[in-house]
Amino acid sequence: MLALSAQAAAWFLPFVLPICLWVAYTDMKSMRITNKAVVTLFAVFVVVGLIALPLDAYLWRYLHLGVALVAGMALNAGGVMGAGDAKFIAAAAPFIHLGDLRFVLALYAACLLAAYVAHRIVRATPIRRLAPDWDSWSAGKRFPMGLALGPTLAIYLGAGLAFGK
Repeated sequence: MLALSAQAAAWFLPFVLPICLWVAYTDMKSMRITNKAVVTLFAVFVVVGLIALPLDAYLWRYLHLGVALVAGMALNAGGVMGAGDAKFIAAAAPFIHLGDLRFVLALYAACLLAAYVAHRIVRATPIRRLAPDWDSWSAGKRFPMGLALGPTLAIYLGAGLAFGK
């Protein structure tokens, strides 16, 4: 059972899922997670969070955003991740219940591994001709992290809907 309530997941998921898909698509297409996607995700939390969460939990979740943003900025400065990845993680952080952090990290590891393997396989096969203009195919060692970050948040909220308290 997840600490995230099924009710909160039910409120968040319909709004967050299209954004997560958009992030995965745009990151594969142009190797960028757009500010528009990040701001939209944050706006969903600002508005829907007021309905989905108790007020005290809603306000505390902004701390998640701040901590994730500082950590992401440090990782970006160190060259570990792109700025869009860091901003997306910060905007996604308020949706995650602190009690589910270990689960989310394990889920992210699984999504990252699956996304990396799938991307590299498709990049090396004729399937890539379905989207020949995507920048991620020719990005060398760089990887579109949105392909793992978006599904991680979407799957977490889906799991919260199914297994939340």
